[in-house]
Amino acid sequence: MTPPAPMPPIDGPTPCHAKCHCGAVEITAELPRGLASASRCNCSFCIRRGAAAVTARTDSLNILKGAENLSLYTWGSHTAKHYFCKTCGIYIYHQRRSDPAECGINLGCINGGNPSNHADIYGEIPWHNGVNHPADT
Repeated sequence: MTPPAPMPPIDGPTPCHAKCHCGAVEITAELPRGLASASRCNCSFCIRRGAAAVTARTDSLNILKGAENLSLYTWGSHTAKHYFCKTCGIYIYHQRRSDPAECGINLGCINGGNPSNHADIYGEIPWHNGVNHPADT
């Protein structure tokens, strides 16, 4: 059995490496607030997807492998852009509607990121109100 990856720092700028389940897509990015930035959204899409995401600057995100294997999903205003692996279907990251200069990266895809023990290390993962998005009013 492979030992778990070491946990990244609790807070502060942190480089991250993330990949989908099958390994066809790999990305890197810098997380300005580390894994402490993890959150969930309750909009109609995210509530179904269920993944917690950490915050990265869009301009820091690099696709190392599998750009051709990414599938894009948008709806409504088409501002948020959600990217999935075409092979295994895993959500990798999304460009945020609330701030397109930010991306949310799937916490479960990050080396050392684990939503099931996040609360023990970093605290509970907060929810954001995507149902009542400011752009909708």
